[in-house]
Amino acid sequence: MATRILTSHAGSLPRPQSLIERNAQRGRLDGSIDDDYERALARSVADVVARQRDAGIDIVNDGEFGHSMRQDYDFGSWLTYVFARLGGVELAEYGMREAPLRRRASAGELTLAPFGERRDWTRFSEAYGDPRAGVALPEGEMFKNTPVIRGPVTYTGHEALALDIADMKAALEAAGLQDGFLNSVGPASCARLPDEHYDTEDEALYACADAMREEYKAIVDAGLMLQIDDPVIADNWDQIVPEPSVEAFIRFTRPRIDALNHAIRGLPPERIRFHLCWGSWHGPHSTDIPMADIVELMLEVNAGTYSFEAANARHEHEWTLWHDVKLPDSKLIIPGVVSHATNVIEHPELVADRIVRYAEIVGRENVIASTDCGLGGRVHPQIAWAKLGALSEGAGLATRRLWR
Repeated sequence: MATRILTSHAGSLPRPQSLIERNAQRGRLDGSIDDDYERALARSVADVVARQRDAGIDIVNDGEFGHSMRQDYDFGSWLTYVFARLGGVELAEYGMREAPLRRRASAGELTLAPFGERRDWTRFSEAYGDPRAGVALPEGEMFKNTPVIRGPVTYTGHEALALDIADMKAALEAAGLQDGFLNSVGPASCARLPDEHYDTEDEALYACADAMREEYKAIVDAGLMLQIDDPVIADNWDQIVPEPSVEAFIRFTRPRIDALNHAIRGLPPERIRFHLCWGSWHGPHSTDIPMADIVELMLEVNAGTYSFEAANARHEHEWTLWHDVKLPDSKLIIPGVVSHATNVIEHPELVADRIVRYAEIVGRENVIASTDCGLGGRVHPQIAWAKLGALSEGAGLATRRLWR
């Protein structure tokens, strides 16, 4: 029985500059690991786990340090790490803005537009096109070359994954902690890559699901919790032009949920967290699909815990939908109560207010306080750690209100 509000976060944490520089020297699809890099990574993971503990975070991870980030501000490492772990993926000569993300749509099905043609990006093209506006994604490698599926997708990342697992378990032991999680990308996000190999989208989707299952199963079998990051379940909506009906989008999305459930079949749901977001880039997000339209889809994922954005200005109001949506028995929610989308550090009293709203609806024992998305690569490190401090302090205030 819970006796207080626990804290966690969505995954990515600020990398030390030395690790970013080492990653910048390695090829994106190379993924090679030498002894020097291995030692540096292990030290960095041990440090970030201990720092999370000291900041009052209960359910910690490795900061996604094993997911290579090559510049200070990088919104894509949650996905780009996996390119070096998948066979059949090569770098193409075109960038992400122009990439044809879905090349073989069946008649009557919805089609994803290139990334740069998203409806929000078109509506606010002046802001997105102004490098001084602080809007959109920082220019990086994926704007020059993007990975493309050019052969059968297989999982080849066993060495890197084993290192992630070993570093995390060693860091937990050194910090005196019992449990932690590792992040892994969802099949639908993998399958959104341009595809020059498979005849149908379903073939690509299930090839990615079968490949990623190896990563999922290894993490769970190692005794760690698995967090699956699959934001396309929500942010695909903005990339369909023109805007579809909600019913059409749900038909489009449900196969992606089915593929994910195929990938995690037989794994214990209580060891799995599913993370839903609308894309972590800094932008207006004026065309995000409402949470109410996809919450039931989210709950169809066979996970024990659901993490989702709930603190940023576009989605904070959506806490009220839980008055009408029943959280299934034995399931938990991890709403974001501090946001990656602003440099403003949330006041702990506001954090507590946000926690209490959810707890009073779904039950205090069913809520874990978290961040909207990963903080690493999205806000300055000094701000990121201050936000985690506010999260911990706010959870303490909420505990006193809820257990008084």
